[in-house]
Amino acid sequence: MVKKQNALPRNISFLEETIGYSFRNQEYALEALRHSSYANENRQNGICSNERLEFLGDSVLSLVTSSYLFGLFSDQPEGDLTKIRADLVCTKSLSRFARSIHLGDYLLLGHGQELVGGRDQNKILEDAFEALLAAIYLDSDKNLDAVAAFLNPILEKEIKTLLSEHPIMDPKSRLQEIVQEAKGLLSYEIVSESGPDHDKHYVCEVKIDHNVMGRGEGSSKKKAEIKAAEDALKNYIVTE
Repeated sequence: MVKKQNALPRNISFLEETIGYSFRNQEYALEALRHSSYANENRQNGICSNERLEFLGDSVLSLVTSSYLFGLFSDQPEGDLTKIRADLVCTKSLSRFARSIHLGDYLLLGHGQELVGGRDQNKILEDAFEALLAAIYLDSDKNLDAVAAFLNPILEKEIKTLLSEHPIMDPKSRLQEIVQEAKGLLSYEIVSESGPDHDKHYVCEVKIDHNVMGRGEGSSKKKAEIKAAEDALKNYIVTE
């Protein structure tokens, strides 16, 4: 027997309570919950699956996650941020996020997917989670802050877990560790300072055993030193 178009295994109000967001237009939420298998079985009703929302949600997820990481790790280089983001938006993480809000309980699945346990399949949960982000984004008149209010606490918890397993070391600390292991001498020197007080620009050189191994620029001495350390890490590790 084919389910009614908007039949849900659980009342959507419970999901809204869990995620802390109430939909003004619940059709966005229903669309996010419709797997393609359900849409295919209900073609006569003219409904669509969550695939279009999943497409949009992928970009919304990336932007909100990138913005959150950019603000949280103000001194981390691009490479570290990229790696953390990749860990956060992978299928394993997203399906775990979906399970944390019991999203599988609300999915609209076709008969075949019900039989094979589609409610707990990682890929289905990942896609539905991304679709849900897009649904919030559209329902809130494309307000990324509304998405962030739901998503950021989830990211914060996941980041704490990731960092407890794989701590991030800033470039200066990493360089110092390497130089100390080699029993070398490390020093930083600001070689140039320009611009007015409200818009300073600094150039820093980092030396290892009195040899310049890296150079960096920034709007503060600290930022210039970090950039110099990043540069030195590339040069020093290669020459070791």
